[in-house]
Amino acid sequence: MMDIDGAGMPDGWQRLWAPHRLEYLRGENRPLAGNEVVCPFCRIPTLSDEEGLIVHRGITAFVVMNLYPYNPGHLLVCAYRHVADLTDLTDEERNEISALTSHAMETVRKVSSADGFNLGMNQGAISGAGVAEHIHQHVVPRWSGDANFMPIIGKTKVLPQLLSTTRDELAGAW
Repeated sequence: MMDIDGAGMPDGWQRLWAPHRLEYLRGENRPLAGNEVVCPFCRIPTLSDEEGLIVHRGITAFVVMNLYPYNPGHLLVCAYRHVADLTDLTDEERNEISALTSHAMETVRKVSSADGFNLGMNQGAISGAGVAEHIHQHVVPRWSGDANFMPIIGKTKVLPQLLSTTRDELAGAW
């Protein structure tokens, strides 16, 4: 079956649509210059765990599913306090974020047998932080062969499970 390209002409490409990505790129759920949206990482803890996709609540930080994941099980470890920079955290906050990151890795390995992880904090908008005003640590599970043709050629990530199901499994194993 032939698809129609953007100009309405038939071509040989099959397409998988990920319309949620465009909403994110337009600024949905993230504060941008001139955007009146409340910080998502300040809003999420006010929701129920299921509604907010929270996996675990700690004393100074919490673990939440990334709403726009790079891979299945992509978690964010966020301080409750609205601070932007690692140097703005207290020792207690920094230590809990580190401990929760470690525990997140153990939990994801238990649930989905991840082969490795990418961990990272983008400090400042210039570094690529989508929500630069509120510090958060990415915990991205990786598997051998997870970078196949879909993200490389198709610029599309296939996620085999709903975020709510993944959250339930991770929260249960936590």
